[in-house]
Amino acid sequence: MIEFHHTYKAYSNGYKALRDVTFKIGKGEFVFLTGPSGAGKTTMFKLISAYDRPTSGNVRVAGREISLLKPRELPFFRRHVGVVYQDFRLLRNRTVFENVALPLVVRGESTLSIERRVMDVLDQVSLFSKKDCLPLEMSGGEQQRVAIARALVHQPEVLIADEPTGNLDPTLTNEIIALLEKANARGTTVFVATHDHDLVKRKKARRIDINLGEIQLDQ
Repeated sequence: MIEFHHTYKAYSNGYKALRDVTFKIGKGEFVFLTGPSGAGKTTMFKLISAYDRPTSGNVRVAGREISLLKPRELPFFRRHVGVVYQDFRLLRNRTVFENVALPLVVRGESTLSIERRVMDVLDQVSLFSKKDCLPLEMSGGEQQRVAIARALVHQPEVLIADEPTGNLDPTLTNEIIALLEKANARGTTVFVATHDHDLVKRKKARRIDINLGEIQLDQ
């Protein structure tokens, strides 16, 4: 489902963000990505979501080779990938319903289909009663759940989450991870970047550790 094969990523200033990265995540796996700031985690996620391309080597996601995607193919490809950001990236002047519905609106789904899908996913994240609220009227944990709902509403095959619990207390962290585990149980491949090593130990899921652009551990 996600495959890196001898992947390198270098920027114009000469900085090498990824160095000979090779790993494979199968369909339906739940995997943690760990490593210090600047290790290459965000670069890796940008490649997975096709917001950047490798300098050399291969990246395949949901059966598609990232380097070969044409600009007109990107919107269709991104239907297969859901992204959850640490800073939520919610539209402040839009309601919870409107934020979650955005991926479906962009795809041109019918009004009836959008309403059904948004209400269903808001129920999954226990925010049905908050559908008319604005993001700033909600707690940080609630905003993160909205972000997860938005990432899941188009039923992606792959969900990547970049530090989704970085700003949350332990109780809210457990709630957010439980939501990701539910998505995984429904068949979505989940790849989560985190600095929380205690969380990784508790969950006993597969862990890929990266540092200075190189894979240090995969177990």
